[in-house]
Amino acid sequence: MMEDETFTDISGKAISLDCQSHSSFCREFTVSSPKVSIGKVMAYTCSVWLFAYAVFFFTQNTAVLSSAILITLVGMMLHIHFVKVDHESLLVIGSLGIQVSSSYASGRETTSFIEMSKIKDIVINEAIYMHQIIYYLCVLLKDSSDPNAVSSVVPLFQSSKPRLNCLVKVYKSCQEILSKC
Repeated sequence: MMEDETFTDISGKAISLDCQSHSSFCREFTVSSPKVSIGKVMAYTCSVWLFAYAVFFFTQNTAVLSSAILITLVGMMLHIHFVKVDHESLLVIGSLGIQVSSSYASGRETTSFIEMSKIKDIVINEAIYMHQIIYYLCVLLKDSSDPNAVSSVVPLFQSSKPRLNCLVKVYKSCQEILSKC
């Protein structure tokens, strides 16, 4: 079973949620953000280079133009390799655990796995972000010394920041799987 729905993030930008049910004990959720806008990249590049040309015009120093080009290129590479996340996925396997993955615009991927024995619960938490209250999905990890206590909180979908209606859909599905374990 595969569903693909459109939601928005906390900024109002469109994101999509893809839900795949591999079995009754295994579901995968992928939140995808829009691709890098070529228009924004062009506007940023043109503004930096026009500013550099204006400085060059008054100083007649060619190093200004060279550094502007270099800074722009390095900045774009760093942005697509470390900042711009194309999609984040959450794979919940009832008997094993949870795998959290992020895929960046450069193709780089990061993945982490949390064993089911370490998971206390998956909850929707609220936080104050800038001047608003936002909701986020998180995994509560058991404390090894006290099984009723929570040792740490692992937030999910940190880059895409989906709104509550999207989080509720993922939460309900995760709770279905956790209740079967």
